[in-house]
Amino acid sequence: MNGTDLVLTFAPGMETFLPQGRLTLTARADGVSTLGHLVESLGVPLTEVGGLTRDGTPVPVSFIPAGGERVAVAPVERPQRVPGAPLRFLLDVHLGTLARRLRLLGVDTAYQQEDPGDAALATRSAAERRVLLSRDRGLLRRRELWAGAYVYSHRPEEQLPDVLDRFRPRLRPWTRCTACNAPLRPATLAEVADRIDAGTRTTYDVYAECPDCGRVYWRGAHHDRLARVVADALATVGQAAETEVAP
Repeated sequence: MNGTDLVLTFAPGMETFLPQGRLTLTARADGVSTLGHLVESLGVPLTEVGGLTRDGTPVPVSFIPAGGERVAVAPVERPQRVPGAPLRFLLDVHLGTLARRLRLLGVDTAYQQEDPGDAALATRSAAERRVLLSRDRGLLRRRELWAGAYVYSHRPEEQLPDVLDRFRPRLRPWTRCTACNAPLRPATLAEVADRIDAGTRTTYDVYAECPDCGRVYWRGAHHDRLARVVADALATVGQAAETEVAP
């Protein structure tokens, strides 16, 4: 290492982003680039950085190194606290299953099946103060983003517990429409009879409906599987079950 280089040591878990998975790398200090820029240039989005220390002293991401320093890059602490707004999420187009499962748990989760593009997603994150969840590192580096987090697994059954463990949102299962995210309301059979088949009408007597998209919910054959998802989620965040608002 020469006088203009610095050594960056990344916390375990960050090898996902780094060349050949190496946790210790060198970078050139040019007297202009911030530590935040250097960390991102090596592949790690700042959404995944919980703190930086230079030769043992905490420094901000805006710090400009002179060279010859050793920098430690810490992960985000869990549970991660997001100040300034109620905790709510925005998911990119590739995370549809995760979006539906978060909505099942009553977590305010914005998602659309048509890809609006990176700029629109980042702008919406800022306008609505939503945490953007994505597996796209480039998207998470956009400067207009309000807050974001990388989704480490490509498997929905692993994505959900990881997001819940990281943010520990307050869960209100069965209270949101999994299709459009609107809050559900209890409904009588008479109110929903024209939207369900005869077999359902004669089998079930407890319903909920979405006032925005009109979807009807009842406790059908799928309920036991979804109830297991809910129970596991409540255990992950350490929350007791609440009274169900909808089937």
